Amino acid sequence: MDKLDAAAIALPGVEVRVVERCSSTNTVLMKQPIHRPVLLASEEQTAGRGQRGRRWHSPRGAGITFSLAVPMQRPARELAALPLVAGVAVARALRALGTPVALKWPNDLVVGEAKLGGILVESRAGVAVIGVGINCRRVAGLEAQLGRRVAFLEMQDRNILIGRLGRALLDALQEFEAQGFAALRGQWQAMDVNAGRRLRVRLADGKLVSGLNDGVGHDGALRLATRAGVREVRSGRVVSSRTA
Repeated sequence: MDKLDAAAIALPGVEVRVVERCSSTNTVLMKQPIHRPVLLASEEQTAGRGQRGRRWHSPRGAGITFSLAVPMQRPARELAALPLVAGVAVARALRALGTPVALKWPNDLVVGEAKLGGILVESRAGVAVIGVGINCRRVAGLEAQLGRRVAFLEMQDRNILIGRLGRALLDALQEFEAQGFAALRGQWQAMDVNAGRRLRVRLADGKLVSGLNDGVGHDGALRLATRAGVREVRSGRVVSSRTA
């Protein structure tokens, strides 16, 4: 098993830290002052989180879990699109390595119908913290534990991978800072695993809404063409999809 090593994570201009164990890399960085980009990777998280507070399962040494904290200049109202910006960045990097990654709104990385990883973005005044979790090695029983299909990268050097993903995130964030989500919106839609499909979405309040996937809005909201017109969903989870 390759061991995470800050010195082996090539990311010029970024303070790279590696710890053996922490509650959550996002939580740690959200509590710290950030004046320049900082990347924190951990071999193990005891309280890793996914979308809407769900637990992120990360067996020790089987994947990568890291967070990148970056000072941001864009208005706070635009930061809702950051999970999609980060998704484009990570997908571009993994596709360059030969992995056919697609994106599932709002923050899942998928290969076919199987989940490869996820992204969790949190922000405070002037700072965005982008957490990335990716399955790198097959773990017996994980699919049964999660109740869904899971994809794995297999045989990737985790230090090299974190460096490449960090670089891709910084490049995408630079595009976002210069032009907003408009610079990346088309790329996200081109990698949307549910493009053109009929979706069923569970909203933050537990209600369900169905409609034809109509892409994403300028702020990253999922657009659904329903019988009552186009509805924009800003917080929710796609629970099913089928061919229209």
